[in-house]
Amino acid sequence: MKIVVAPFVVALPLLIAAGCGESTPAPSAETHESAVKSATSTHDHGGWWCAEHGVPEANCSQCSSKVAADFQKKGDWCDEHDRAKSQCFICDPKARQRYAAQYRAKEGKEPPPIEDETNS
Repeated sequence: MKIVVAPFVVALPLLIAAGCGESTPAPSAETHESAVKSATSTHDHGGWWCAEHGVPEANCSQCSSKVAADFQKKGDWCDEHDRAKSQCFICDPKARQRYAAQYRAKEGKEPPPIEDETNS
């Protein structure tokens, strides 16, 4: 009786090695857009104020990849925190007060707490 194990012993490592040769594609703009959408899927983008990030929704560089691209083209970008430099409350805590002043001027009251900070 012959044992036919040798072809399987040789084929299995080759198949495993072939699967390891796949490379992961580099992130694209679409990948960033879907990451932004999934990260903010529970966030309501219908109002004028982005409670999640503490800035006007139309200007939120963290919610909209189009807005982010516009800020990047202007050179207004914080690479370290992945948001507009003018909206980076980490690097410039005074920026938070500038946006809060916009909210107070429009609403006549203090802005809601920033959801990103209350969830951490």
